[in-house]
Parts: sequence; C-alpha cells; structure tokens
Amino acid sequence: MKPTINIAETTAPDGAVFRLVGHDGEFFLYMNDRQVMSTTMTHSELLLADGGCNFRDQRRNPRVLIGGLGLGFSLRRSLEITGDQAVIEVAELLPEIIQWNRESLDGYNDAILADPRTRIVETDVYDLILAAAGKKGPRYDAILLDVDDGPSSLLQPRNARIYGRAGLQVIKRALTSGGRVAFWSATVEPGLLRDLRRTGFSVEELQVAKHPRAKRKEHRIYLAERRD
Repeated sequence: MKPTINIAETTAPDGAVFRLVGHDGEFFLYMNDRQVMSTTMTHSELLLADGGCNFRDQRRNPRVLIGGLGLGFSLRRSLEITGDQAVIEVAELLPEIIQWNRESLDGYNDAILADPRTRIVETDVYDLILAAAGKKGPRYDAILLDVDDGPSSLLQPRNARIYGRAGLQVIKRALTSGGRVAFWSATVEPGLLRDLRRTGFSVEELQVAKHPRAKRKEHRIYLAERRD
C-alpha cells in the first residue's frame, strides 16, 4: 500500500491549519481535519467556471476574477473556455498555497500558472472586488467564488461580508453589464438565493454532484447575472 504523505502545512491568520497531502500521485488539501479539495474530485469546480463564464453575449477579452487558488481547477477551466485574450485574476490569501502550487504538485499546475493570461494576486478576494466596484474599476465580466462551503458554513470568518446585502451590492458594482458571479456552496442556501434576487440579479440555482457518476446532487452553484 502506498503511503499518505504530509507534504506541507501552514496556519491561516484566523488559526485554521491547512495541509497539503499526497497519496498515490494525487493531492488533497485539508483545512484542520476536513478535506476541502482534491485532484480526484474536480467536477463542481469545473462547473463553477463553466457557469460563471457562460456569457449571453460574445466576449472576446473577458476579465475574470477567481476567489481562491486551491488546487487550480477553476483557473484551468477558465483558461480553457475564455479565449486567447482573456485575463484571469486569482486572489489567494495564503502565500503558502501559491507556493505549493508552484513547487509541491510535481508540475501539475505549471502550465496554467505560467500562462500569460494568469495573474496570481496574494490578497483577499474581497479587496479586489472593492477595487473593481470603485469609480476607477476596471470591472470584471465574471467573478467565481469558491471560498467557503456557503454563507452558512464559512471557512474564513471574514468571508461573511461577501454574502451580506451590502457585499452583494459591491459585487454587483464590480461586474460589467451582463457580467456574472458564481458562488459554490456545499448545500442549498435559500437565503443567498433570496438576497441575490433582492439585490437585482437574475439568478439560477444549479444542483451539482461531487462527481459525474454520483446519484445525489448535494452541492449548489448559484449563478447571478447583472441585468443593467
């Protein structure tokens, strides 16, 4: 039996411990004792990018913001579907996770990190959203948020500001007309669906399985489009 190896570990500002684990050529990202991502299950992360970047109009040079680098799945898919002139910004709060992607994944993400369309920014994603929402912009065509298990199950307490009514208004201002924000959630979040609609978004709730063959669709992706 091949061993499970603890490759690296770091502690977030709020005290949460993140670990990168390897087993039989696959990689797993843990927060405390909870697995939050792995290279064996990427289905919903890919669908997050598919939905968020599925614009109603033709956009040759979309500007996309991804909240959280993780193991790079949403970044990889965004690069595949947005074209040669896209700009994909990834906000990652923990510098160690950026380093792990560059140095500890046996080259798994070398190509997407080296892609000239990729911009990795060591910061909180909300800071980039705030900047885009300001008068100087520029705004985003798509914002992909996979930073929590949903507003009722935050991985970082500070992320609560993303999901409140004020935060949703900021997100709306950070988007271009017809731009889209996509939220990944581990389970149904009726409050988020309600507040997105009250903020003036056109909203769609997608039921998502852990993997293509799974019978149960436990996860949710909330797609919200700016109408004006």
